[in-house]
Amino acid sequence: MPFNNVSSLPSIVSYGPWGAHNKDFWKIRHQRDILYLFYEDMLEDPKREIRKVMKYVGKDLPEDVVEKIYKRTTFKAMKDNPMTNYSNIPSSVMDQTISPFMRKGTCGDWKSHLTVAQNELFDEYYKKEMSDTDLTFRF
Repeated sequence: MPFNNVSSLPSIVSYGPWGAHNKDFWKIRHQRDILYLFYEDMLEDPKREIRKVMKYVGKDLPEDVVEKIYKRTTFKAMKDNPMTNYSNIPSSVMDQTISPFMRKGTCGDWKSHLTVAQNELFDEYYKKEMSDTDLTFRF
């Protein structure tokens, strides 16, 4: 989809505008006890992020359980699992022949699907959209 200007970038997710959705939860994360996890961090050190979730829910699990969680939550394991890859959802709801729910599991691959001009427009949109928050994403 070509983008003519920043305002034409698709910014709506099923929960409302993407920026507002993320920034609103970021603002109240301490008052409402919200745990933020970032995909890049999960790829960088999955067991560290699993331990963050354990701490958040007040659990102290043995290392062998952490290892099992790690193995069952790798991208490959989840992509192969119908319970997590949405392959059981009817194609009338999610047509995975157009785009599978789980593609590669790599960070930043979305940029390889945009033209240089579209990437520049997104960068401009992101800078404007996130200018009033300290929430940052790694690309």
